[in-house]
This record gives sequence, C-alpha cells and structure tokens, in this order.
Amino acid sequence: MSLKGKTAIVTGSNSGIGLGVARELARAGADVVLNSFTDRDEDHALAAEIGKEFGVNARYIKADMSKGDECRALVEQAGRCDILVNNAGIQHVAAIDEFPTEKWDAIIAINLSSAFHTTAAALPMMRKAGWGRVVNIASAHGLTASPYKSAYVAAKHGVVGLTKVTALETAEEPITCNAICPGYVLTPLVEAQIPDTMKKYDMDRETVIREVLLERQPSKGFATVEQLGGTAVFLCSDAAEQITGTTISVDGGWTAL
Repeated sequence: MSLKGKTAIVTGSNSGIGLGVARELARAGADVVLNSFTDRDEDHALAAEIGKEFGVNARYIKADMSKGDECRALVEQAGRCDILVNNAGIQHVAAIDEFPTEKWDAIIAINLSSAFHTTAAALPMMRKAGWGRVVNIASAHGLTASPYKSAYVAAKHGVVGLTKVTALETAEEPITCNAICPGYVLTPLVEAQIPDTMKKYDMDRETVIREVLLERQPSKGFATVEQLGGTAVFLCSDAAEQITGTTISVDGGWTAL
C-alpha cells in the first residue's frame, strides 16, 4: 500500500497516536508534516529523524489547534495536502456541573473545531490534485459515553458527525473521509499514569492494566500506535476507495458491548 508521492499532514503529531500515525504513513512512502503547538528544536529534529529513517520529506510546522486561523494556516503553509489526519486532542475529567468553562471551550476547539478548519482548508487542495483522504482520529467515546467526560464525548461524537458530512460532500469525487475510533492506546501519557494508579489501588502493574485501565476493553489489551497508523494507511490505500463516511473501531471490542 504505497503512498509515495503523497503529502500527509498529521495534527498533534510530535508524540503519542499522532506520531505513530505519521511514522506509518512515512513508512508507506508519504511525505509528512508533523504538528503541535510548540516550536522546539526537538520538534524539528523529530521530523528530520523520520525523514532520514524512511527516505521521505518530513517537516514540522507549529500551529495552535485551538485557534481556527492557525489550523487553516498550517495547511496553507504545508503547500500541499493529499492526506489529512485530524488527531490533535486534549482531555479533562469532571462532573458537568463542576466542569470548568475554559476547559470545555478548549476541548471543543482542539478536538472538534480544529478538524473543521483544517478540512475546510485541505479540500480545495485535494480537489485540485484530483485525490484526497481525510482520516479523523475520533474515539470509542465518539460512539459511546462515559461519565465525567462531557466535553470529550461531545467533541468526539461531533468528529464522527463531521466525518459523515465531509464524506457526503465529497462522495462523487476521488476523496474519502473516515474516522478511526480507538479504545485505550498505550501511549507515553498512559504509560506515565500506570505507576500512580498502582499506588492508588495498591495493585501490581498487570492487575491495574486489566482491571482499572482496560476495564471496558474486552480484549484486555491496549491498541498500539502502530496499529492505528496501519489502519490509517489502509484507509488511504486504493483498497479503501469505496470506504467513506464510516467509523473503524480499534478498541478491543469495547463498542461491541
């Protein structure tokens, strides 16, 4: 499933899921644009490392996904966008009546509105090129809900809805739009939470993973960033030409319950 000659923009991609997806797209031959809100030497070095490892053109472009104008400027600055992966996201946990308004606004902006802005900027480029793929990283929480995650669940449900609308508006064009819905993924952020959770529940690592972190994931195994990246590569391939406007769950059976 070669993506040689294509350029992919992956938002929120200097770590975690976004980085995993960017690496797999590069492995498939795509030139990649990494992104986050920082502008550190290590961000640019990370892009250079990916470019060298996979023999592709890899760049890093700073853009704050909470700001619509910067979302659109990211795509314009990239200059080309055959593949758009909307991945940027943040989380906050609190009861609705205690949920900080500024946290709600930030989550909706970064997790949902950014995907609207980048998609709006990318579609004209895809139409001009005569080919395009939009892959939105939603969540199992785009299909179901959990308490205390009102903003995140609302945003991810919105991402699924935006995915369907984008697919319908491009249905007669060589452009597709789909959403990947991960369950729990073993990222550095999740890994860092394990020791504290072990202390809190007085459990060993394996028990914490199975009974606390993966309580709702029937497989009792984390998805990996490489698996999510491989799913994105598939959705960008010719094999997925007629797959559009749908969700693909990578959640160990979570949403089958």
